[in-house]
Amino acid sequence: MTEVSASATIGEAAGRGQVMAWGLWDWGSSAFQAVMLTFVFSVYLTDKVGDDLPGTISASAWLGWALAGAGLLVALTAPVCGQYFDAVGSRKRALATLTALTVGAMSMMFFVHDDHRDLWLGLALLAFASATFELATVPYNAMMRQVSTPATVGRVSGFGWAMGYFGGIVLLLACYVGFLAGDGDRRGLLDMPTDQGLNVRLVIVLAAVWFTVFALPVLFTVPELPRTGADPGADRVGFLGSYRVLWRDVRDLWRTDRHTVWFLLASAIFRDGLAGVFTFGAVLAVGVYGFADADVLLFGVAANVVAGAAAIAAGRFDDRLGPKRVIVGSLVGMIACGVVLLVVTGPLMFWIFGLALTVFVGPAQASARSFLARLAPPGREGQLFGLYTTTGRAVSFLAPALFGLFAWAFHNDRAGIIGLLVVLTIGLLVLLPVRAPSAIQDAKPM
Repeated sequence: MTEVSASATIGEAAGRGQVMAWGLWDWGSSAFQAVMLTFVFSVYLTDKVGDDLPGTISASAWLGWALAGAGLLVALTAPVCGQYFDAVGSRKRALATLTALTVGAMSMMFFVHDDHRDLWLGLALLAFASATFELATVPYNAMMRQVSTPATVGRVSGFGWAMGYFGGIVLLLACYVGFLAGDGDRRGLLDMPTDQGLNVRLVIVLAAVWFTVFALPVLFTVPELPRTGADPGADRVGFLGSYRVLWRDVRDLWRTDRHTVWFLLASAIFRDGLAGVFTFGAVLAVGVYGFADADVLLFGVAANVVAGAAAIAAGRFDDRLGPKRVIVGSLVGMIACGVVLLVVTGPLMFWIFGLALTVFVGPAQASARSFLARLAPPGREGQLFGLYTTTGRAVSFLAPALFGLFAWAFHNDRAGIIGLLVVLTIGLLVLLPVRAPSAIQDAKPM
């Protein structure tokens, strides 16, 4: 493959159709995040498949350990994978391969019956798919530089995040109405039998098909990354040698651009706080603010719609004012809403200030991604987004640990909000000294 200038890859596929195709991968990937990892398959594993598991260790504990192992694998390999994809010009091929592996593992989950002997197969497949899915986000995020220009990267990132939010909502509602709603031996409008978990296993098949269909457009419309000379020697080393190249590059980055290193640290911290908001939101809604169980699903749908719409709207501010201002404003807004939630009571107050808080989640997530895309040296986006994934994994214990610590110390789940606010505040304070990428004042419509 002929080498080209790394700068020539910026915006090479920034047409409307290519941006849409790129965003559809986010829409499709919600099948794994929402159905498999969060709301359906993981719950099926712990509440049905493993509910009569022999021994003293619960299925939930085994699930936690399996996903922790997958996370460790991702943390150790994401930067060198991204580095290699960049160096050899295989970004799209890597996305296709890792997506196919994820979908393949999802499809195999159909054979996990409601029998504790199938728990190990389910855990192994979910852990494998979790690792390949997270690794797939590395070349996917790096592609953002190809499908956007410096004037549109904020809007493109916000569009992708919104597609993920909305895709998850649509698929979850389809699964619930068609396969899961109701009681008894047959569920949903499609009247699916529940014997051996068949209705849930068919949801898994639907999720696999969903991901496949919406992942294909980006593979056909966005060109492969050309080989560049942005990271000399990275394409000729073995697996262990890749870590030497990575260490060399990080050391050089620390000497020449410490702001990027500090941003990776700051974003890892505040992104963990953002994740904590969604992780513990339902727990707080029911346990502290008096939500009925059915209302939690409605709030979850509303929160995702609000976050997605805000991510799209904030993309234009990102392109005109710069991503740092969007992130700082979002974090300040979240902290203010969190402080109010510490003192108000009742479902109505949680509807108002809980939704107000989620308004800021989407913009913060989308602008964090566009911030790094603007900072990454051309041709080394994969390596930087690999480090982005790794640093996020490295601090992913912070929000859960501090939420639990404050809830335990004050004997009140409401106090756990303080722990989330501490994480968001630390992330904000580390971010403030980081030099912002130049705002694009003459941004043009996509």
